[in-house]
Amino acid sequence: MNAREYLEILHVAERLKDTPRHCTTSKGRTESVAEHSWRVSLMAFLLKHEFTDIDMSKVIEMCLIHDLGECFTGDIPTFDKTDSDRAEEEVLLKKWVDKLPSEVSEELSMLFSEMDKKETKEAKLYNALDKLEALIQHNESPLDTWSENEKELNKTYAFDKVFFSEWLTGLRREILDDTLEKLGEMTV
Repeated sequence: MNAREYLEILHVAERLKDTPRHCTTSKGRTESVAEHSWRVSLMAFLLKHEFTDIDMSKVIEMCLIHDLGECFTGDIPTFDKTDSDRAEEEVLLKKWVDKLPSEVSEELSMLFSEMDKKETKEAKLYNALDKLEALIQHNESPLDTWSENEKELNKTYAFDKVFFSEWLTGLRREILDDTLEKLGEMTV
């Protein structure tokens, strides 16, 4: 890859800094997709001693790139995203990735394929962390920024993504306790 190709990739990825997400920060500011991706990556890095049987470098790579498709479509909350939205994002992302220098294109294509199938330990962990970060962010954001459906969604979302790991299941329970406390409900 030459320097110009490298810069062009970075220019596209920069869009995520200005792509707002549905979540807000603890101070009520709308977060960007880039901020979300950064913290999901940090979550993976911090777990490398908990998941010694997993290629954590690969998980971090997945976390870093997982929302690159939103450079082209923006962020659509999970509860609003349709199959048509997912298909459009996938087509636009693939079109871009296919134009990249071959070594980058091939690596990204392999990672996205693995992430999409969610069969490997690495893909399952990345997917769980992506979902858990959104829940953590909601718990950190002011309650008046939550939509009505999120009050229930935060109680149930992502339990199906963590079942493969006792550690992540425990983390999900802790997140639920935080949600219930924020909502003023009794914790179990």
